[in-house]
Amino acid sequence: MPAANAASPLSEGLSSEVAALAQGAGLTFTMAGWLVRRGLTDPSEVERFLEPKLQHLTAPEAMVDRDAAAERLAAAVRGGERIAVFGDYDCDGITSCAIMTDALRQLGAEVTPLLASRFSGGYGVTAEAAERVRSTGATLLVTCDCGSSDHAVLAGLRQAGVDAVVIDHHLVPAEPLPVVAFLNPNRPECGFPFKGLASCGLALSVVAAVRTKLQRALDVRQWLDLVAIGTIADVVSLTGDNRPLVRAGLTRLQQGGRPGVVALLELARMEATRALTAEDVAFRLAPRLNAPGRMGPPDLALELLLARSHAEARGLAARVEQLQLERRALQDKMIAEAVDEIERDQLATRGAIVIGREGWNHGIVGIVAGRLASRYGLPAVVVGFDAGTGVGSARGPAGSRLYDALAHAKDTVLRFGGHQAAAGVTVERERFAQFREAFEHACGALAGEAAASASDPVVELHPGDELSRVLADFTRLEPCGQDNPAPLLAVQAQLLVARAVRGGHLKLELELERGRRISGFGPNLGEHAATLDGHVRVVGRLRPDDYRGAGAVELKLADAPTRLGDTARV
Repeated sequence: MPAANAASPLSEGLSSEVAALAQGAGLTFTMAGWLVRRGLTDPSEVERFLEPKLQHLTAPEAMVDRDAAAERLAAAVRGGERIAVFGDYDCDGITSCAIMTDALRQLGAEVTPLLASRFSGGYGVTAEAAERVRSTGATLLVTCDCGSSDHAVLAGLRQAGVDAVVIDHHLVPAEPLPVVAFLNPNRPECGFPFKGLASCGLALSVVAAVRTKLQRALDVRQWLDLVAIGTIADVVSLTGDNRPLVRAGLTRLQQGGRPGVVALLELARMEATRALTAEDVAFRLAPRLNAPGRMGPPDLALELLLARSHAEARGLAARVEQLQLERRALQDKMIAEAVDEIERDQLATRGAIVIGREGWNHGIVGIVAGRLASRYGLPAVVVGFDAGTGVGSARGPAGSRLYDALAHAKDTVLRFGGHQAAAGVTVERERFAQFREAFEHACGALAGEAAASASDPVVELHPGDELSRVLADFTRLEPCGQDNPAPLLAVQAQLLVARAVRGGHLKLELELERGRRISGFGPNLGEHAATLDGHVRVVGRLRPDDYRGAGAVELKLADAPTRLGDTARV
């Protein structure tokens, strides 16, 4: 371990917990302060958190129906039955479907993969989806990231001679499902303690159980890259079992063994020289995999993940990239239209933003809702209407309880589903105003609880810490995201230079204590350059300064700097 910071006189003024943790775990004071705020004070507990390993995963035996699912799947493999694997149209569903399809094929099964479509049948195992399953001749259906609420359709399939195994993580209705097995840690009777697994993580666990039943040699670690993508993209908690799964998956992504993932990394211009982060996946990989399903059938993304050769993968990835560009152009148009309406009608003065328009693309409303939620700091529902019926998505700032808010408004909608961080809704145009009022009221009532649960991600730089060491410490927090936010570092400094640069961005040069310097970059903040001087407080994310190199770091600003006055001391 590095030399303990707590031996320095600069540790004076720190709490005893922070000083002890910095010394015991070999961390900077800044990092130790962040961890103590998160409730992590024991050095051995901190070590386990900062270095998550697959051996730390919870034993799966308490997961209800895992054994039954594995037994039925193993029997299908032994008996040469055709298995249909049906996944949702988003990243979690697509990666889950790819994991299950590839693994079962490697175990010798006859598998037909299918995906839901936003534009033909919609979410879940619908009547149309059931007909597609029956047309394959399958006698066993495995659903991935859907099925928890599809009682009637699954009962019909059972009557038609098709057994079902449902793998899902969405909130559970009270009525039992007519299936062979239903894997969902949110089931009240499920004793598996970690409730945050995405469907791709559940699929991997089922694959491991089938391997054991069949007594076959199969290294399930080969699908950890897909688990990382699906888990991060679905905005589930990056705590508990998801930490070692996603950490290992990011490493596997970096190694680049899967042709489809390699092709995506190339198109996204992801540097192979640095470690990939959850942010890279969330903003550069996942949107590309989601692009086909937002513009039409999602099958192209699944083909890409299952591609066997690099030549095949590059051809498929080029088609995905074209759809990504088309999606981005349409998204920008929808956001501009939404912002115009919000500003005109002052919708941001309410407890939530609920907005809908005829012809808005059902596949892009979720992205627009996320951008609006970020821009206005409010839960947002964006609905695209077609022939009197609207399909929408809900997103919100950290701590939002979207599922609960939709549950309060359930009498005004046709259907809803999802979880607290991201949800979907179907509503009739004639009831849209009632839905808006009910959702806004629910969000207002829940706002106090949401605010209390949200964690402040800002941590002050301790004057005794070298910035390069703080960045190295922060890197160990990965994967960062839901329930494990990446820290925002606050520094007080003398402003040396503030200038606007091309694109309307802000460039800063700052001097800290002892003559140390750091640069800052503020996207879209260039207009503030002329108003800044003297001492400032700057908040942002630490990252390597690739231009300067040699271990230099810079701050990517989260907001405009705050002036502290000419006489303030840092």
